[in-house]
Amino acid sequence: MARRRNYLQHGIADEQKKGSKQSNNTCERKRVRIMKIGITACSNGQNREWKDQNDELMTVLESFGIEPVQASHIYAAVDEFGGTAEERAEDLMKFYRDPSIDAIYDISGGDLANGILKYLDYDVIADSGKTFWGYSDLTTIINAIYAVAGKPSVLWLIKNLVYSEAELQRTRFMEYLNGDRSRLFNIKYRFLQGKRMEGILLGGNIRCLLKLAGTPYWPDMQGKILLLESLGGESGQIAAMFTQLEHMGVFDQVHGVLLGTFTDYENADLKLTVYDLLKMHINESLPVAATKEIGHGHDSKAIVIGQEIVFE
Repeated sequence: MARRRNYLQHGIADEQKKGSKQSNNTCERKRVRIMKIGITACSNGQNREWKDQNDELMTVLESFGIEPVQASHIYAAVDEFGGTAEERAEDLMKFYRDPSIDAIYDISGGDLANGILKYLDYDVIADSGKTFWGYSDLTTIINAIYAVAGKPSVLWLIKNLVYSEAELQRTRFMEYLNGDRSRLFNIKYRFLQGKRMEGILLGGNIRCLLKLAGTPYWPDMQGKILLLESLGGESGQIAAMFTQLEHMGVFDQVHGVLLGTFTDYENADLKLTVYDLLKMHINESLPVAATKEIGHGHDSKAIVIGQEIVFE
């Protein structure tokens, strides 16, 4: 089991102290106020066709005693843009500056998240007690927050609460709200080479992480554990991204690699595994582990980016 150092409550510690005691049924929908959260769409604007789904998410959160506050630029207005980069950045910063907001959850994905990075106030983010949650394209924001502000974030999509594994995810999330983080955060994994790795976990979606290459938002990889996962991409695309990481010297800097799921790759009829491709770019002494519980699946678990973790 992976062990985490410097345990985080992810923006709900104070609320948990004030909240009600956990019942025998940890999934009981309690209508006490547990927390108030900001809902953003920092990447592509949401399709209007998804409004019913998003409304369902708000209802689910309210049933947990959570008060969700939606940002001003959630839905696509012009092409894939819910707002300009400046407007989407301001949506996020409003929640960081609002003392009533306990945590921030992004519901978007796509391609546009890196556009807001230069408009964020990292001093405000660093001084806040709030944790940012998102996945996929939000890998760019999550790693930039660590690189510039030194703060951890969580790689997980709150819309999992209304996707195909909704009941499972609602159970996990409610248990987390009641103080038991194990089912949402504890992951199963196996080592492909090596037996142990320790360090601050960085990364996420490989395509989106590489958007930060050559920018001030690329995190220092020295001594870190690198998490890599992907929705799209088959052998040529994944191999090309591994090559880029090798050329950047990343595999010589990190102390280990954690492979999440590579959805399209694993669904394709390919002879080489993702690990086969990775082995072409790393030495045999670099520890590598793999998990089926982190990625784009609707049953995916959460993992903290920017916090020390031990795999053994």
